[in-house]
Amino acid sequence: MTKANENEALQRFTERIALIKSYEEALALLYWDLRTGAPRKGVEVRSEAIGQLSGQSFKLSTAPELGEWLSALEAPDTYETLTETQRRLVTETRKDYDRSVKIPPKLYQEYVVLTSQAESMWEEAKAKSDYASFEPYLDKIINYTNQFIDLWGVKGTRYDTLLDMYEPGMTTAQLDRVFGGLREKLVPLSAAIAASPHQPDTSFLKQDYPKDAQKQFSKFILEQMGFDFAAGRLDESVHPFATGLSPGDVRITTRYLADDVTSALFGTIHEGGHALYEQNISKDLVGTTLATGTSMGIHESQSRFWENVIGRSRSFWSRYYGDLQRHFPGQLEVPVEDFYRATNVVRPSLIRIEADELTYNLHIIIRYEIEKLIFNEGVKASELPALWNAKYKEYLGIEPEHDGEGVLQDVHWSGGAFGYFPSYSLGNMYAAQITDTLERALPNVWELVEAGNLIPIKDWLTDKIYRFGKLRTPSELIEGITGKPLDPDYLVAYLKKKYADIYKL
Repeated sequence: MTKANENEALQRFTERIALIKSYEEALALLYWDLRTGAPRKGVEVRSEAIGQLSGQSFKLSTAPELGEWLSALEAPDTYETLTETQRRLVTETRKDYDRSVKIPPKLYQEYVVLTSQAESMWEEAKAKSDYASFEPYLDKIINYTNQFIDLWGVKGTRYDTLLDMYEPGMTTAQLDRVFGGLREKLVPLSAAIAASPHQPDTSFLKQDYPKDAQKQFSKFILEQMGFDFAAGRLDESVHPFATGLSPGDVRITTRYLADDVTSALFGTIHEGGHALYEQNISKDLVGTTLATGTSMGIHESQSRFWENVIGRSRSFWSRYYGDLQRHFPGQLEVPVEDFYRATNVVRPSLIRIEADELTYNLHIIIRYEIEKLIFNEGVKASELPALWNAKYKEYLGIEPEHDGEGVLQDVHWSGGAFGYFPSYSLGNMYAAQITDTLERALPNVWELVEAGNLIPIKDWLTDKIYRFGKLRTPSELIEGITGKPLDPDYLVAYLKKKYADIYKL
């Protein structure tokens, strides 16, 4: 290929990626609006609009000419002349292209319309604990997903194909081993905690906390973390989420509970961790599909790090408990140590996003096992409520009283995000391993937290993780930071140390 042809292929390829990215930003904004207060009567038309635009974006990303440009840029002589960013963009686009080109555009558009409608139907079904009204949508989503797996080709198992979408290279064989080891080590720890006579008092947390004060404190903590409100915003939704339109526009939501001062707060910190990742991606990647997190496991490592490692630490509340008390005068009259212990109580619970750090992983294992049964064993949507309840009884010793606190509690399946849930536990593991390195790199890290100086932590994470976007794979990142591949023993060690102290084991 001549130099002129190489340059033309690169220019056309770059222009196409920028156009696809523009569609993605517009669609993300439409989704955000749909989840944060769009009128109910507009859902059907909005879903169709999202389907149409998604269909057009999909055609652009699977067009024959894009395949031709990729082939031209992959030629050894040409590939060697590309920058690191260009090479990674070619590699990532090739992976997406080869997967997406197998899906008929009409089928994809139908699926997008369905999931847009399903997410709104899920909100109504959850509020009413009415699984029967949501089940037909979920059944169709499962059927579409199975069609996609057939078209993509099975990787090991059918569920492996879905896992790879969120955590590249991850398999059920690996997760079975990791989750099995976690369960084996955490169950005895959980039993020891339950038997401890030193149980935290949490009764004072259940009061009437004004919503406006909760909002003000949540925004205050986001600012302390380094969240840039000139490049983002905080809103309210049924289920907290983060949407990165670009590093200059990252939107997060939270859910306020009138009788719980910690739910919205930790939800906000969690989504704020996602937002810090998206806001601090290198400006060099803006306008490309590399301007996002490298995997959902790495992304969740940041939300879980900020929520749990930092936000539930003794040092954090040593600094910020006084601020919290001032926002709710006369309501939090207990010592800071009591508040710290109460926010770290280990107790089986029904709601994943309200779960403690230790039992949270059991919530994820339950969902992982159910998803495997759906796609590897053919379990139907009609069977899920009973299966869900049985697993909660088996793993946590409790059962939902209704489907709103059971199988309907998460938004993920309504959007077709099968294979996502394991990312949360993987995020816990990544976070613990990264924390071990952080404590050695910044020996005064907990003094910084106690002083309310969180920015050096954000800056360290930006240098090690955020700025790279998708330039590096998850394994490249974790080994680059810690010198080792992912090791779940760091999470076990972190949990044992923390809870042995809290429960005086």
